[in-house]
Amino acid sequence: MKVHNKVFVVTGASGGIGSELVLELLARGAKVAAVDLRPEGLHALKENAAEHADSITIHTLDITDKAAVSQLPGSVIKEHGTVDGLINCAGIIQPFVRVNDLAYETIDRVMNVNFYGTLYMTKSFLPHLLERPEAHIVNVSSMGGFLPVPGQSVYGASKAAVKLFTEGLYAELLDTPVRVSVVFPGATNTDITKNSNVEVPKVTDANTKKLSAKMLSADKAAQIIVNGIEKDKPQIFTGSDSKLMNRLYRSNPVFAIKFIAKQMKSLLGSSK
Repeated sequence: MKVHNKVFVVTGASGGIGSELVLELLARGAKVAAVDLRPEGLHALKENAAEHADSITIHTLDITDKAAVSQLPGSVIKEHGTVDGLINCAGIIQPFVRVNDLAYETIDRVMNVNFYGTLYMTKSFLPHLLERPEAHIVNVSSMGGFLPVPGQSVYGASKAAVKLFTEGLYAELLDTPVRVSVVFPGATNTDITKNSNVEVPKVTDANTKKLSAKMLSADKAAQIIVNGIEKDKPQIFTGSDSKLMNRLYRSNPVFAIKFIAKQMKSLLGSSK
């Protein structure tokens, strides 16, 4: 689906890949309803997109609030007249600790934002999208959604849930005007750790430092995602690491798991 003259809703819009997606869509002639929990970030985004002021609206929303999310389609349609696309980009990570050391409160928060937030947004907008001549739903999973990453096991589980949910949705909507894509970002230079209130342990391992240095920029990731939307790709991989680990995990999952475990060892410290 070409994005020009289409209306998109983008969550996680105040920073990282989300804000770059908004800017990329606007640059290609789309209109955008930018959604995020942080109003200050949304206002900064709107200022940054001043040349497209007539094409962007901002909406402060907690996507884990099912009742509030259910009211969002009406607000967006009132502002833009319709909705043609939904990009669920909002997400958080967990602290870099083992499951044994992870509080249930944190587990609930990660699952609520990453999976249930995506589910609520999709369920709320899908009835309207089904009425459009063509429409698109994009859910952002993660490389950690198909490859287990020690110290991010619950985050990975939430993104694996997004992956399978999106693939199931793709199958269910094959005979409708709604296309569906799942995105698997690799390492990307964003503020997700800060926005997740997570402290990153000091990296001492040379291999981990090397991987961190190869992070994809958020604007490049956004370009890849929008290109994937315009080509109706069911799966969109951003970053060479995501593509490589997808191939490796499919061909030799045990080797891939041990490889990642070795890379992440310096972030976790000793076992308890």
